[in-house]
Amino acid sequence: MSDAYLPGLTVSELTPVCKVRRLPLKGEVPVKAGERVEPDTVVAQTFVPGCPHLVAASNLLNIEPGELPSVMLKKVGDRVQAGEVIARYSAFFGLLKGRCQSPATGVVEHVSAVTGQVMIREPAVPVAVKAYISGTVTRVMPGEGVEVETTAAFIQGIFGIGGEGSGKLRLAVNDPGEILSPRQIKEEDRGCILVGGSLVTAASLRRAEEVGVTGIICGGILDKDLHDYLGYEIGVAITGHEDIPLSLVVTEGFGRIPMAQKTFTLLRKLDGQQASINGSTQIRAGVLRPEIVVPRKGAEMTKEVAATGLEIGTRVRVIRNPWFGKLGKVTGLPVELQKIESEALVRVVQVGLEGGRRVTVPRANVEILS
Repeated sequence: MSDAYLPGLTVSELTPVCKVRRLPLKGEVPVKAGERVEPDTVVAQTFVPGCPHLVAASNLLNIEPGELPSVMLKKVGDRVQAGEVIARYSAFFGLLKGRCQSPATGVVEHVSAVTGQVMIREPAVPVAVKAYISGTVTRVMPGEGVEVETTAAFIQGIFGIGGEGSGKLRLAVNDPGEILSPRQIKEEDRGCILVGGSLVTAASLRRAEEVGVTGIICGGILDKDLHDYLGYEIGVAITGHEDIPLSLVVTEGFGRIPMAQKTFTLLRKLDGQQASINGSTQIRAGVLRPEIVVPRKGAEMTKEVAATGLEIGTRVRVIRNPWFGKLGKVTGLPVELQKIESEALVRVVQVGLEGGRRVTVPRANVEILS
């Protein structure tokens, strides 16, 4: 009972990749099964209803709710601008006056003679779901979305920020231990995905944003640089919704950590090719890893080596706090269940971290490195 079968991060030169592209609510799907799509191809689209605004019109005009329809200047279905007068009341030869203005630009959706309220709804927001990867539409879900498949090089990271993007890969460093500096990011890198080495700094992220870089892949990042760039502390449990114009995929962890040689060698081989990147990360229920997908047309499939069980000497990465992102080797596999901080009884693994520290963590909190 001492074995644990834990997958590591995928670093595959060639593997089938399938992406489900789905709308948040019913809409239309303008592509067909078998159609070839590119990352920017819109595969599904819809409109999300705009934000509603309730105006207490009868109170503002100092009239009874039942009188409201007779003093409205706009009827249901009319378009209005923010600040435009939508109702006006006058009595006693103009001695008593009142007017009601629209709080937003939109459409008059409802006028109530019972509550005396007017509802203004902002314009619907168009939502377009793009293919994200180059591939073929293999399944259409009418009114909902599609599945897109391709054969590609596929690399997962341990942590990332930023959403989906695509661009040409460019190797910006010469070896996996090199730091990606601002001077290595050039004006012609606009729209590119840059491959760094052991570290990316806040200054480099700002330079990349200034140039218009789509994404950055690197081995590590310092927590202080991440905070400096974003302007706030970020949790590592769920990311991908940050208001930034680029995506970052960290392949190894926090700190200055050289990118794994296997990963760097593969990215060097893919230099100059079109890639898709997504920094979204979720390490709790429904694990979601940041990723890089590089479609490879006409490439021949090769077998991937399956992950094996933990054993003494296996290289692992810790994927939960307080040792999140730390690398090390398995030094012990106790058979007995042990009580952890949450008071649950679980199987644990003893890990000798790089730097000499030895820790004991639940086996579910580590992943095998290939």
